[in-house]
Amino acid sequence: MSEPTGRLTRIILEGESLHRISPLQEADREQAVNDLREENEFFPAAQPGLQSILHLSVQEGRLVFDIRDQEDQPVQIVALALGPFKMLIKDYQMLLDSYAQAVAEGREARIQAIDMGRRGLHNEGAELLTERLKDKVVIDFPTARRLFTLVCALYQKL
Repeated sequence: MSEPTGRLTRIILEGESLHRISPLQEADREQAVNDLREENEFFPAAQPGLQSILHLSVQEGRLVFDIRDQEDQPVQIVALALGPFKMLIKDYQMLLDSYAQAVAEGREARIQAIDMGRRGLHNEGAELLTERLKDKVVIDFPTARRLFTLVCALYQKL
């Protein structure tokens, strides 16, 4: 019999940048949160069966994973430097802008090409996130992809 897999039961995004995201990014964020509610694998490496609440934020140039138990009590905080993510986030922002423009212009072939690029960036972001969380947090690839979307929503330049 296999051990129960830990998962996120709730995700709380914290930060003022959430008030500045575009409608397209808001839709991406909502879709990622909804998909994570349905299915995810995420838990501290030392606590395989943990059902947890994740407070995700950007603080002082760091991506902060504040993992809590079901009573919202702290379990583990993982802070990652944002530097390695910045270029991917910037590229993702540019793709979202291009996508919005292509939709406005009704350019179907361009929309499809940009969508392929977005998938590629999500994959790169998920791989980087998985690598940076290695030995701290166990995370599956689909969960990492969705969390990368949320990271992009959190990290906005003024």
